[in-house]
Amino acid sequence: MIETMRQINTIAEMRVHINEAKRQGKKVGFVPTMGYLHEGHLSLVRAARETCDLVVMSIFVNPLQFGPNEDFDRYPRDIERDRELARSAGVDLLFTPEVREMYPRPMLTNVSVATVTEPLCGRSRPGHFDGVATVVAKLFQIVQPDYAFFGQKDAQQVAVVTQMTYDLSMPVQVVPCPIVREADGLAMSSRNVYLSLEERSQALVLSRSLKQAEAWLAEGMAIREIRDGLIRMISEMPLASIDYVEVLGYPDLAPVDKPSKGDSIIVALAVRFGKTRLIDNLITTI
Repeated sequence: MIETMRQINTIAEMRVHINEAKRQGKKVGFVPTMGYLHEGHLSLVRAARETCDLVVMSIFVNPLQFGPNEDFDRYPRDIERDRELARSAGVDLLFTPEVREMYPRPMLTNVSVATVTEPLCGRSRPGHFDGVATVVAKLFQIVQPDYAFFGQKDAQQVAVVTQMTYDLSMPVQVVPCPIVREADGLAMSSRNVYLSLEERSQALVLSRSLKQAEAWLAEGMAIREIRDGLIRMISEMPLASIDYVEVLGYPDLAPVDKPSKGDSIIVALAVRFGKTRLIDNLITTI
């Protein structure tokens, strides 16, 4: 850990620091984010701090992963606040490139991961995971991390990035970290700031329904019945508009009819409350 966090805006400068760290034999941990930091992000920094000599965080709102009708322009940003939170959490190097630094000219190269990108958010947000995989691959090339820390709240993103690193033999270990929740159970998200008081109150149905799903799975209830029951629970909230409710295998995200003992299952939700789309999930072993 270096004494004072450095904020770096260019790829060239980041490479200078990374090359020096590698020369010294330091293990580099990386926490990629889109900023507007919350406790979930900071928990990733602490996990990196425990196992790595140098902790790098990126803050970059990546336009490639936003669709034409999504919230790129209104995505919350507060770099001054983020800088202080990153420093206090133990980040050594804070990488904050502008879009023109990451994409100085139109990208002609696209990283696309098949199969695990097709259900869930991949179905409702076409092209989203191509944008995710492309920017993460680019960030991995810039930062050259030994370990990269991702929150399990976006479990599909974890599956996509893990598959990409395996398929392309990238020398980085993806470390999934547990979902961090508010005291009332709402999964922490930068988008929570968009919620009205009533929307936020009704959004608590997500964590409640996941707890119910866990109980139903333990009881051996059929997958289709679990899904139907969750849809009924969530639909009771008048402000909720369901994008998807799915029960799938994990991490392959394949359909599951009758899970066997030892199978890993994800219960994944995406629901809009007003204009705000929230995701949440539960991963459990049968």
